[in-house]
Formats: sequence, structure tokens, C-alpha cells
Amino acid sequence: MALIKLGSLIDIREERNENDFDYPFFGINIDKDFMPSVANTDGVDRSKYKIVRKNRFVFSGMQTGRDVCIRIGLYSGDSPILVSPAYTTFEVISKNVIPAYLFMIFRSKEKDRLGWFLSDSSVRSNLDWDRFCDIQIDLPSVEIQKKYVSVYESLLSNWLSCQKSFNDLKIACVGYIEDLRRKVPTQKIGPFIEEVNLRNSDGKVGNVCGINTDHEFQETKANLLGVDLTNYKIIQKGTFVFNPSRINIGSIGLYSSNVLSIASPMYEMFRVTSPNLDSNYLFMWLRRDEFKRYSYFNSIGSVRDTFGLSQMAEVQIPIPSIEQQHKIAEIQLSLDEQKIIAKRLKDLLSRVCPILIRGSIEEEHRRQS
Repeated sequence: MALIKLGSLIDIREERNENDFDYPFFGINIDKDFMPSVANTDGVDRSKYKIVRKNRFVFSGMQTGRDVCIRIGLYSGDSPILVSPAYTTFEVISKNVIPAYLFMIFRSKEKDRLGWFLSDSSVRSNLDWDRFCDIQIDLPSVEIQKKYVSVYESLLSNWLSCQKSFNDLKIACVGYIEDLRRKVPTQKIGPFIEEVNLRNSDGKVGNVCGINTDHEFQETKANLLGVDLTNYKIIQKGTFVFNPSRINIGSIGLYSSNVLSIASPMYEMFRVTSPNLDSNYLFMWLRRDEFKRYSYFNSIGSVRDTFGLSQMAEVQIPIPSIEQQHKIAEIQLSLDEQKIIAKRLKDLLSRVCPILIRGSIEEEHRRQS
């Protein structure tokens, strides 16, 4: 089975939106997924943008070396979309390769590293189109490709189904919240919470963590060599932990583990003390984009724009009956579980593609031997 240059299998498709169709704008992220454009497209000339149809690839060689990632996506939607003129759009022209199989090849870290190696030494670390086309790949028979693509598409279907369930639950949750805002008076949360300031004075707890912008606790990335951990704050189950200087971008979490952890003294901590406020219900409000904007607007005008416990106590939310709080909190917890499942399925897709490609090539070698 001989190696084949990618350029012999594909051809550029430069279809401009000359008729000014009102298709949505999309881009590609480093996970090789299509996502709605975050750029301001008001007043832009749509006729210059490129149309992407089903089974058409979108490629961007920019920043390949910096991100160690080949930005490439295979569009599978039935309705066309628009992408930036900076993207290269192409299609498979060879009958010897299935588009989905080709995409599977490029969903591997191995190909991302190859793209990094082939990228130039410019500021943007580009992977030029010609060098991209020179990449050589193994191709088993179409019959074998179909077999392994079927496995991939089955996993992809499961992920899409899980993602749809997540989106449906999210809509239900948002709708419930908006209904509460209209019907239930808001109250300050200050009387319902109290500060937590338990120090690791005996140094027995060594699990140091921080909070990322997705409201998740994670192992600290700081260099702790020689750091005295006795002044660090202990985190217990049911404790809210937030970074006063980064809360406006989502750095707040509710600790749910039974295992004690510690966090930097710079973090602020509190817990709910009233039986009339559900912790998960409160967390649901504090992780909303609206709260991010609120904390940004109300942060102290220092260099770090900090938002401390005194500002937190002034936050107002609707507080319905505890039974209603439990119900909406359960929906949110289900939403969180669905999000985790969807993320695991997506991670599985990325990990399984190289395995499927290797399996297909090995099967082709066995068939030919």
C-alpha cells in the first residue's frame, strides 16, 4: 500500500456568496468543530465570504505552529454556511477516499504535530496550502474505509444526540430562570451566607487546587516548591470558592468532593447557612453570564478589579420556596451531568480516530498479504 499525496485527492472549491444569501457566519476552532462566528458581522460585505456546503472541507493554515493544530473541519450540515475569505475550502475529488475517512486522519495529534513541523517560521506559524497538499497518507480500500467510518459516525451520532439533550435541558433551565425573575422578588444573599476562613495550619492537607473559567476545580499549575502551605485555606464540601480578580470571567466554583483540598489565601470562600437557600440553586445563578457582567461592573476600580465578599453579599437573586429551588437545582445538576457525558464522548471521538485509522491500515495490510 503506497503513500499518496493529499493534493492528488482534493481540489479547492472557491464558491463566493455572490448572490448575497443570508447564510450564517461560522468559523473553526482548534477542536476542528464549526462554531458560530464571534466577530461583529454587522454591515460586512457577504458577497466576499465563501459558501460551505455538505461534505466540503474548510482549512486554515494560520497559527498551525503556534497551536500545534491543523485547523480543518468537514461540514456535515444540510444548510449552507459562510466562512471567512481567509479560509481555504476544498472537496474530495478522488473516488478512492471517503470524505469522513480523510477527516478522521486529521483528527489525530500525530497529524497536528506534523502540521506544526511543516509550518513556517513566520509570526503566525502558517502551514501553507502547498505544504499541506504534500502531506502523504495511507489509504486502505474504500470498503475498509466504509467499515471504520461507520464506527466513527456511530460515535459521532451518540455525541450529537447527547449534545442535543444538553441543549434542550439548557433551554428548559434558562426558561425556568427567566420565569422566576418575573414572578419572584429578589433578595440580597448576604443574610443567607457566611465567610469560610479555615486555614491549613497543621499542614496536613496537601491537595492544592484552583478554579478555571468554566467553574471547575483543578490541580494548581503554580510552582509550589518551597511554598508554605500552612496559610492556605481549606476547602470543604459545600464551600463556594472564588477568585476576587477573575470572578468576572467565571472563576467561581461550588466544592462537591468529600476529600479536603486547599487553595491560595487570595481566594475568597463562603457557604450557605440558611435552610431557605439551596447551595446548588445559588451556584446556578452565580455561574450565569449575567453575573459575570454584574461582577465586572461592580468590582472595585483597582488594578485587578477585585470583587470581594462584601460585594458578594450585595448580590440579589429571586428566592422562591425551597421546594422550587430543589427542582430547578435538579434540572441544573442534570444539565451538568449531560455536559460531562457530552464532553467525554467528544474526547472519545478524538482518541478513537487514530485507533480506527491504524486498525483500517492494518486490516488492509492483512488483506493484501
